[in-house]
Amino acid sequence: MADIIVKQILSKPIQLADQVTKLADEAASFRQECLEIKAKTEKLAGLLRQAARASNELYERPTRRIIYETEQALDKALTQIFKCKANGLKRVFTIVNSGHIKKISQQLENSIGDVSWLLRVSAPADDRDDEYLGLPPIAANEPILCLIWEQIAILCSGSIEERADAAASLVSLARDNDRYGKLIIEEGGIPPLLKLAKEGRMEGQENAARAIGLLGRDPECVEHIVNAGVSSVFAKILKEGHMKVQVMVAWAISELAANHPDCQDHFAQNNIIRLLVSHLAFETIQEHSKYSVKQGGFHKTAKMAQEANNNVKANAQDDDPKSTQVAHPTGGKEMQNNMHNVVADTMALKSNPKTGQAVQTRQHTPNQNQNHHQHQNQHRHVALAGSSIKGREFEDPITKAQMKAMAARALWHLCTGNVTICRSITESRALLCFAVLLEKSKDEIQYNSAMALMEITAVAEEHSELRRSAFKPTSPAARAVIDQFLRIIEKEDPDLLIPSIRSIGSLARTFRATETRFIGPLVKLLDDREPEIICEAAIALTKFACTDNFLHVNHSKAIIDAGGTKHLIPLIYFGEQMVQIPSLILLCYVAMHVPDSKIFTQEDVIIVFEWTTKQEPLMSDPTVKHLVEEAKNSLHLYQSR
Repeated sequence: MADIIVKQILSKPIQLADQVTKLADEAASFRQECLEIKAKTEKLAGLLRQAARASNELYERPTRRIIYETEQALDKALTQIFKCKANGLKRVFTIVNSGHIKKISQQLENSIGDVSWLLRVSAPADDRDDEYLGLPPIAANEPILCLIWEQIAILCSGSIEERADAAASLVSLARDNDRYGKLIIEEGGIPPLLKLAKEGRMEGQENAARAIGLLGRDPECVEHIVNAGVSSVFAKILKEGHMKVQVMVAWAISELAANHPDCQDHFAQNNIIRLLVSHLAFETIQEHSKYSVKQGGFHKTAKMAQEANNNVKANAQDDDPKSTQVAHPTGGKEMQNNMHNVVADTMALKSNPKTGQAVQTRQHTPNQNQNHHQHQNQHRHVALAGSSIKGREFEDPITKAQMKAMAARALWHLCTGNVTICRSITESRALLCFAVLLEKSKDEIQYNSAMALMEITAVAEEHSELRRSAFKPTSPAARAVIDQFLRIIEKEDPDLLIPSIRSIGSLARTFRATETRFIGPLVKLLDDREPEIICEAAIALTKFACTDNFLHVNHSKAIIDAGGTKHLIPLIYFGEQMVQIPSLILLCYVAMHVPDSKIFTQEDVIIVFEWTTKQEPLMSDPTVKHLVEEAKNSLHLYQSR
């Protein structure tokens, strides 16, 4: 808090204290009590002047509250002193209550305790000598508030270790109670937490990032955190910080973005998307370079030179696929080669669009001289796997896995509903990273990757330009992602099944007429599965068969050929309502687009539609009612009863 503001706050109570001290000697009644008030006021005035001298160290929030209470106590003391000073006729009409005087004396005592606590809590760590601060009298009604004040004051003026401990205490408070979290923000806790995240040691930075993630529980709180400058601080940590701190920062970003999507662009503007993708790509897709570091400079190795020569002879202008080969977890040679080819093809797409030649990447070493830097600048660095983040290759595998999981989680929440961020992600190598992680990772990394892809495909469904550019059939990365979705659906992985189904539904308009391999597995999910899975499968198939899909006739025929009709009819008759309606909508579209199919006559589908028209819960939606009428009319034209 500015020194001038503190002095303004303290000026009035100091003046009041001087007046009380001066007039107390003139008291005509209750003289002993007035002298006691004078002694306490003098002590309080000394503390207030000490606070004025240390104004640049005082913590603003408790200062305002304590000085306000102190001013009220001094004002009451001054009024009482005037009453005691009255003489003659005035004394007859002036009522002085001894109990009231004692109450004022106690209030002054409380103010002395409050101001003393304020001076101690605001003092630098070296001046406190680890003394127990205790709670001031003002904390009687709300002790948690004073505990928060104390921890924030330590964050402002404590040692590095004390600040780390204070951040941990705020983490505990924020985790326990939403109200405590709001109090921490209201009492000015965010700026010192961000300062600790920027300047502290690893433990303190972790605690600060964790606290910030916990405090952003609603849009208002997140807005306050973002306005305090969290984006630039987190970007710096993701670029240069210790990986354990980066894990916590990525988690905090995911929490803030999940609780207030409007903050997504703030993070994107600070380059956080690229940094997160860099962490995702690290050791997922190996750094692709034709140069190796040797004796402080760049030299082509004989092997790379030979490979480059072979590429020229073969008239292939792509990078060597061997350097980006990803091992399949099961050791299957065929799948391993498939992913090998996908990575190679995707890396080739990073080549120079004018010459067709692969763009060379560069690596950095601390001992490179100016000539080497000039040599590096001749090459464009397109790889997002961050060789610029020093030392992370030496991290333990658990921390690396956590980093990938949290990077995927942050990207998941940052891209939700945001076409600009989705475009940035798909233009990088993130899609390929997600495909590799879906295949070779497990648990949280897989789940977060699947959820991120689900959100990207949901945005692509609404934005045709993104859908055509990111998920065009010729894109190796898009094919890799789609292949993983198919594998998950066929395998029926319980954790990844629903996001994979939704993603395929969102991409339904990108598939060619010959691409019907998803229809069978999706139709299979309509048979005796959990209601949630049946519902998602029916919705996804509807996106293949609906009128908005240019190939709706082809897809509708494929659904019939896969046995979809025989699964949908019992679901409409006997399924739960959450299953009945999407199943009915799907059957309507299939019947509208392929009304001449013999299956509809054999299964008496017209009777099914007539039965549904009498079911009020199913006909409550005008859209469903209209679809049923359209489907009935189409069947009446082509089918005989």
